[in-house]
Amino acid sequence: MKIKTSRKAGFTLVEIMIVVAIIGLLAAIAIPNFVRARQTSQTNACINNLRQIDGAKQQWALENNMPAASVPTEADVSPYLGRSVGAADFVTANVVCPIGGDYVANIGDLNTAPQCGAVDPATHNAVLP
Repeated sequence: MKIKTSRKAGFTLVEIMIVVAIIGLLAAIAIPNFVRARQTSQTNACINNLRQIDGAKQQWALENNMPAASVPTEADVSPYLGRSVGAADFVTANVVCPIGGDYVANIGDLNTAPQCGAVDPATHNAVLP
């Protein structure tokens, strides 16, 4: 005599609900960390852009024997950035803030650090020390 056993392979509703709850919990933990890491990397990119502009200002001053109080224009600094050499593009058209999409607005004189035009203390604290 043969006994027929009916085995249905599959998952129960409770098992599926437990898996979905675990995935939801992991997502709730991970997503804010991804957002924070993205914002940190964008702020660091903006600070590096400001450092490049500051280095270009200093190089311009050294090559042209300018005094410390002189103020370079965007056209003066543009060839030292390594972008669009000889073109009519300016610094603000080349160095874009990765957070706000605004251009670097204030190059300043040789004694002051350049400032990002998209500084919003709530989301963006890129200031060159």
